[in-house]
Amino acid sequence: QVQLVESGGGLVQPGGSLRLSCAASGSIISISNMGWYRQAPEKERELVAVITTDGTTYYGDSIKGRFTVSRDYAKNTVSLQMNSLKPEDTAVYYCHAYLDDGGRWSAYWGQGTQVTVSS
Repeated sequence: QVQLVESGGGLVQPGGSLRLSCAASGSIISISNMGWYRQAPEKERELVAVITTDGTTYYGDSIKGRFTVSRDYAKNTVSLQMNSLKPEDTAVYYCHAYLDDGGRWSAYWGQGTQVTVSS
């Protein structure tokens, strides 16, 4: 069994910062990409940030310059530093990992953590 557990969501004022973390555990042989997606009410899930095995990062178009994704390869964790938050960043944020669980390569998701940006 593989689990992705997120932490760090909450309520923050516009212009504020939050840091999300995600830890992958269980029968993990190897992890390829790790990252974050988000889903706002009545909207489709969208890419926030992804970091590959060699450290290459990709960001959603509305994110660039405000968020930073990082990864601890030894601990199987991925973090998202979010600065200059806007009300439109309000969403449930999901951790994602594409990994080998000993049987096959599969995509795994965390349970989601709520981020609310409001004054």
